[in-house]
Amino acid sequence: MRRVGTVVRTAGGLAIARGSVGEDPPDIGAGVVDESLSRVGRVVDVFGPVDHPYVAVTPASGVSLPALVGGPLYAR
Repeated sequence: MRRVGTVVRTAGGLAIARGSVGEDPPDIGAGVVDESLSRVGRVVDVFGPVDHPYVAVTPASGVSLPALVGGPLYAR
């Protein structure tokens, strides 16, 4: 499991996480969990600067996007 980043906002029904500096972003389609290992969704896009990318995550059913803001996400 590796860190995806911290959720900085929501937009268009997606959670937008800012990736960590110097770490490779997760693959598109990778499963995403929160710090309690609860399933959050899947990576649908990676964009922005190569050394500090943003990661767009489509939420799983029943996931509250506003509750994710400010929290870390991890790829499985």
